[in-house]
Amino acid sequence: MTTAVLERADTASDDEQVLVTLTVADQLCGVPVLAVRDILGDQPITRIPLAPPEIAGSLNLRGRIVTAIDLRRRLGLPPAQAGQKRMSVVADQGGELYALLVDQVSEVMSLKASTFERNPPTLEKHWATFSTGIYRLEGRLLVVLDVAKLLALSGGA
Repeated sequence: MTTAVLERADTASDDEQVLVTLTVADQLCGVPVLAVRDILGDQPITRIPLAPPEIAGSLNLRGRIVTAIDLRRRLGLPPAQAGQKRMSVVADQGGELYALLVDQVSEVMSLKASTFERNPPTLEKHWATFSTGIYRLEGRLLVVLDVAKLLALSGGA
């Protein structure tokens, strides 16, 4: 999926923002496609003792140890149901790989930059901390997440 994602990103113009869309607790979100290194299905995760609650553990990605961050916990949402299959969006931050655990990864969307809006004042504070803005889609709100802020575990929570 990653190759197709990057190919579609190359065809986007400066007037568009290309996002990988994902779902966290029924909320549609997006992350910039260029921040995404890989997309993984449900993976075994090894718990890390004494790690902060938003750290789900670590997983093995082709021989590399990747820290898995539970976006539900990071965004102050209720935990996933026991046994629920989750997906991972792998991002690179400072040469280290991180897996953002999400409920589902949907599609790559090219959205007009002119329809991008800053966070509305009604967006819940915890979400606004990790969001760069929103897109209003047909009947749904797409929250654009800031990957760097999500991965900065010392702040924002």
